[in-house]
Amino acid sequence: VNRDASSVELKRAYRKIALKYHPDKNPDDKEAEKTFKEAAEAYGVLSDSNKRAQYDQFGHAGVGMGQQGGGFGGGVHMSMDDIFSQFGDIFGGDDIFSSFFGGGRRRGGRQRGKDIRIRIQLNLEDIASGVEKTIKIKRSVVAPGTKFTNCTTCHGHGQVSQISNTILGQMRSSSTCPYCHGSGKIVGNRPSGAGPDGMIKKEETIKIKIPAGVEEGNYMTVDGKGNEDSNGVAGDLNVLFEEKDHDYFIRNGEDVLIEAHITFSQAALGATLEVPTLDGKAKLKIPAGIQAGQILRMRSKGFPRVRRSSRGDQLVRIHIETPKKLSKNTRKLFEDLAVADGVPKNIFQKIKI
Repeated sequence: VNRDASSVELKRAYRKIALKYHPDKNPDDKEAEKTFKEAAEAYGVLSDSNKRAQYDQFGHAGVGMGQQGGGFGGGVHMSMDDIFSQFGDIFGGDDIFSSFFGGGRRRGGRQRGKDIRIRIQLNLEDIASGVEKTIKIKRSVVAPGTKFTNCTTCHGHGQVSQISNTILGQMRSSSTCPYCHGSGKIVGNRPSGAGPDGMIKKEETIKIKIPAGVEEGNYMTVDGKGNEDSNGVAGDLNVLFEEKDHDYFIRNGEDVLIEAHITFSQAALGATLEVPTLDGKAKLKIPAGIQAGQILRMRSKGFPRVRRSSRGDQLVRIHIETPKKLSKNTRKLFEDLAVADGVPKNIFQKIKI
């Protein structure tokens, strides 16, 4: 943003970056998480008039020393929970995606298990109407009888701290405990059949209702159906949508495109066709004199807008078929038509030298 950007411009720019690098869209991507945190720290400074004035006057040094949660290029970095707690209102709720499909990541500082991501292919008719799918998943859960004790490295916190010296002074940073991997727990008693981490694989069958209008790359979150951590707190199941190729429908955002082939006589005289739509067959009126390549629009025959009542349109591109073989009678009709149109028998008759 420009140096004199307004609060509205700052908010818009931050939202754009945060959506792109959100951890739910970039699981296990450390670089994306780093960028997400840096953007939040920058917004935390620039959206505060006092901090912004200090930054404008002194640069990083004006906001980086001795302030909690105000790093912006140095200093104490914000945690993910701090970010979602302070800036959740920017996305209209506790989480960017909670308002989109009703799911979301549980916050509040409590550790939880890792999320699971699966892919589901949907045909265009199912996307248009919405559909309920039954899926099978395998997730890690704490084996019955497993007992955990506090990690001796991080003392049950899941995080280890270290202090480093920089040109701005001493800086404290936190990172995930390398011994317990952030759970704060280690296995004390492991029952037979459990893995080294005290977990077993559990297969479950669940039903999910997919709203009409979703697109390729969208996903919905099923709370608590991910892997469990040592405390038995489960992550989420993220269901990613993929669109199947269709025999004749082509999706274009909220609109759907289809090709219609008509004859010369239908193009000249007009006609009424029965064409397929996402909802079944429908009548389409072909106006007389239509040209090849012209597109007709069927209102509200496209895809629904997610969580809304409005729909896109169906676009019908017209192709006029030229007959390759003519019967004797048909050929005579075309010859008579050519005479009526004044078409010369020899194209060179049109050229005057």
